[in-house]
Amino acid sequence: MACFDSCQCLGERGQRSILYSILKNDNQYNPHSQGRARVAVPQQQVCSCGSKKKVVLRSPQTTCKAASAVLLKTLKFVKNVLCFRELPAEDQLQLVRNSWAQLLVLGMAQDMMDFETMETPEPSMLQKILTSGQGRQETAHGRSSQGVSLTDVQGIQMFLNKCWGLDISTKEYAYLKGAILFNPDIAELRCQSYIQALQSEAHQALNEYVKVTHRRDATRFTKLFIALSMLRSINANVVAGLFFKPVIGTVSMNEFLLEMFYGK
Repeated sequence: MACFDSCQCLGERGQRSILYSILKNDNQYNPHSQGRARVAVPQQQVCSCGSKKKVVLRSPQTTCKAASAVLLKTLKFVKNVLCFRELPAEDQLQLVRNSWAQLLVLGMAQDMMDFETMETPEPSMLQKILTSGQGRQETAHGRSSQGVSLTDVQGIQMFLNKCWGLDISTKEYAYLKGAILFNPDIAELRCQSYIQALQSEAHQALNEYVKVTHRRDATRFTKLFIALSMLRSINANVVAGLFFKPVIGTVSMNEFLLEMFYGK
């Protein structure tokens, strides 16, 4: 593919592109993460009726502000990755649109950002009847009902607890970010093969790093890979609905994301 011929990430530096560029920029991305105390939180069990229950943030202004700060740092980190910058603009946009939510949750884990939710009050039968027409009208205009599924939120919290329990290092977080960012399964990518190579390189670099730093724990890479699978199952609409809709309202998340990505 032409991307392999033209991209400056290849050549003599090719096999080390993500290894060096991601680590270099991630140290700048979160300089205080090294040495920070981490707390292993017991895993929560997903509620069997959670898919029907809706929850909202207990402190939306504070939590949404913190989430926006993590997203801003995450996008800054992404833009500073050398191989990402040298991808076509269309591919950059596709990668960001498809990975921002998972990268955000990963950044929340790294920054030890926790949050609390509360259940939304269940409307009475009379309220349902009186607002049924209004509900259909809001759906027609692209508005979602208040709150997000409790089960989905528990999935996010379980992932955060998983990361904190594993005491993931800065470098491990960097490799995990590379594996999430460079997703070759997105349709219409111009440099799909090259992006697939970058993702494979991130997986390999993580595996090699773990073998050196955790020689007594032969299962650590598997544990990190399981965490990665948990992260990939997190729904971007849930992340947007929980952490950003309370402040951006009916503004499109794509529009908000582009403003943050291209903003100075």
